[in-house]
Amino acid sequence: MRRIWSAVTERADYLRRAARGAGAERDEVLLGAKTVVAAMAAWVLARYLLPPSVSTFAPFTALVALQATVYRSMRDCLQYVLAMAAGAALAASLAALAGVHGWTFGILTLVALCIGRIRRFGQQGTQVAIVGFFAFSSGQGQIAYIGHLVASVGIGALCGLAAHLVLAPARHTHHRQQAVTDLYTTMAQRLNDLTDTLEASDPDREHLRQWRRDWHGLSAECEHIRHAIDTEIENGRMNPRRPIGGSAGDALPRAREAITVAERGMDHLRSMTRTLDYALDSGELGYLPATFRTRFSAVLRAVATAMEEIGQASPTDPDLLDARIDEAAAELERVQRHERTTPGTSPAVHALQGTLLTDAGRLLADLRSGWQSVART
Repeated sequence: MRRIWSAVTERADYLRRAARGAGAERDEVLLGAKTVVAAMAAWVLARYLLPPSVSTFAPFTALVALQATVYRSMRDCLQYVLAMAAGAALAASLAALAGVHGWTFGILTLVALCIGRIRRFGQQGTQVAIVGFFAFSSGQGQIAYIGHLVASVGIGALCGLAAHLVLAPARHTHHRQQAVTDLYTTMAQRLNDLTDTLEASDPDREHLRQWRRDWHGLSAECEHIRHAIDTEIENGRMNPRRPIGGSAGDALPRAREAITVAERGMDHLRSMTRTLDYALDSGELGYLPATFRTRFSAVLRAVATAMEEIGQASPTDPDLLDARIDEAAAELERVQRHERTTPGTSPAVHALQGTLLTDAGRLLADLRSGWQSVART
């Protein structure tokens, strides 16, 4: 009983989120509603206009023609129509040439499976055999039955595509950009947290370890955002709706490239966090010179500012961002020069400084090259 109540509660929450505002929940609910209406309309029309033996193909085709995006709907519908035509033509040809027999049905199955492997049919390749079975077995390969079958498929395709054109899937360009912005903001905040840990007289070891665990969650979030951006890029193809706030232009490809830059930067931030965690455990962090801590913290804060600039949803000012990165690089060079000319540090502390500086240098290099890739997109 608890499981049933939990499932009901979860479904009610899902519907409330769909009603509250735009998002994946509302998209799925609207797609389900359009599918029900399109399938029902296709079945009613097919039952009224065509023999009952082929009417089921109309709602089935409507289901195929209603995918998450208009482009995918058009692609799958076209592939299904091609598979249907191939299966029906194969069944009619075999029935006319050799008759309806067990051995001809075997030949039909073999040839249909081979044809269905053609890449052009995509995921609808199995429909070559399925439609061929219906046309060969129920229709005896007769042209009249195949004509009705084609008409039923046409009714389903028209009903499904009409539902998409009347209420096309919503555009979420701004939401995808905002997700990238939020990711970069989180990374910049984490970088500022690292500077606080570096400068603190009594660093919080548990928080540092929690951040190390959180990096795995952020990496998974990158994959989720990338998948959402790819889906939205596809959603923009053939979609009669315009994105809210004007044309998307190259916004989504830039956002996708920004995710790649974030993933590269995350590798260095994860390495830096791990280094500080080890240094805190070994006690080496407490032996870092105060001048190094202050100067290196300034580098990290400059990098955090540059990261926020890259991730913002509005167009980035290239001159301003180049200046931010140059500022961080110059500060890093000063720290490296000071570290090389300051004697008296122990080998362990010297190695710790070198590791942190190396990670920061690689992070800056990836941000610079990555920003240029984003700007060219």
